[in-house]
Amino acid sequence: MSKPVFPAEAGTKEYAAALDAADQLAGFREKFIIPSKANIATKKLAKPGLSPEPCIYFCGNSLGIQPKAVAKYLEAQLDTWASIGVGGHFTDIEDSPLKPWQLLSEQAAESMCKIVGAQPEEVTAMGTLTANLHMLLASFYKPSATKHKILLDWKAFPSDHYAIESHIAWHGLDPKDSMVLVGPEEGEYEISTDRILSYIDKHAADAALILLPGIQYYTGQFFDMPKITEYAHSRGLVVGWDLAHAYANVILKLHDWDVDFAAWCTYKYGNAGPGAIGGLFVHEKHGRVDYSEGEDAPKFRHRLTGWYGGDRSVRFKMDNKFKPIPGAGGFQLSNPSAMDLSALCASLSVFDETSMADLRKKSVLLTAYLEYLLLKDTTDETRPFRIITPADPEARGAQLCLLLKPGLLQGVAEKLQNASVICDKREPGVVRVAPTPLYNTFTEVWTFVKIFRDALEQ
Repeated sequence: MSKPVFPAEAGTKEYAAALDAADQLAGFREKFIIPSKANIATKKLAKPGLSPEPCIYFCGNSLGIQPKAVAKYLEAQLDTWASIGVGGHFTDIEDSPLKPWQLLSEQAAESMCKIVGAQPEEVTAMGTLTANLHMLLASFYKPSATKHKILLDWKAFPSDHYAIESHIAWHGLDPKDSMVLVGPEEGEYEISTDRILSYIDKHAADAALILLPGIQYYTGQFFDMPKITEYAHSRGLVVGWDLAHAYANVILKLHDWDVDFAAWCTYKYGNAGPGAIGGLFVHEKHGRVDYSEGEDAPKFRHRLTGWYGGDRSVRFKMDNKFKPIPGAGGFQLSNPSAMDLSALCASLSVFDETSMADLRKKSVLLTAYLEYLLLKDTTDETRPFRIITPADPEARGAQLCLLLKPGLLQGVAEKLQNASVICDKREPGVVRVAPTPLYNTFTEVWTFVKIFRDALEQ
């Protein structure tokens, strides 16, 4: 993937407008409700559209905005529930965009699998990110006296850190001995692939599992997932990935890369709503159900089980003989919320109209343009910030992380908020900016950089 190169006139607003005019995905913006400047300034419950002037929303790495389809899908579910009650589990409503409730998870999986590069049966919609990580670790982390360590990144999101720490303790081990933090060189933020591989080599004899983020939330680094996965497997480690910041952001090929397991949230670039139902991947080799010893003696990978993970053919027999759905579906526990799944399916309906390849193509250009404008007419010595996200487009997603000089973060964040720019800050000193290809524009990027520079000067 080559890095976009911009001409001398790229610093003008007219050039940004020309990029928008040539954008083949520009129409997708109309499928979303962009928070208005008036709405984000009020503390009262506001209906969309109180003001015609939208804010600049560069916070899809934290929470995506609402697809217009969500209201339609939720209304369909409310009407179904109101009109036929429990019949919604099994009745195929002809004019509804949704399948019966018992099939909604499969409907979501059929779309999500294209986003993560998996087979439909390798994906399920269930739980939330941390809960799903716990479920997966319960199945895949099998420490022994000699191989008990888990490798994770040095600045893991607390959910991952806590989950790993608690599983180690659950097995009667000491996290101080069994957690290995993989970090960058002193004074750096990017962790080179070679450095990760060296950690794998160093701990191959005593490590059971490696769990890394596809994209590191603080720096925005996109790890070389296929290379790390292949190498860790060659050294005897189970490989899992937290895709919270990679899902619906970058190209993923979980099946082809032979990833053992993965989990993700759907509310960031996936736009499924705050706290939305999560996603889970289990490679087909781990999801097989063997009936060679008879229908009543299925063999399958051990996991924490629940009735909704049972095959639909026996789910309502109530004989307490668990026969899991082959694949990731067999990891389900309880009846999932139809409302949550409706919002997820609504968000996925937008992705069904395009492809990750097309979204990624625009995203690379959008983020490169942001980087170009931020660095334009500055030097390392003169600019009061450092971009700690890798410069290589293949090593990052939509997000750029700007590490400000000490003392600047609060003031800059306040000025961005006052200018109706929504992005987020992460202590210590980082502003995370994530222009999203589905609904952000190049003109917004141009405007943001102008506001950001003014904020720094003030």
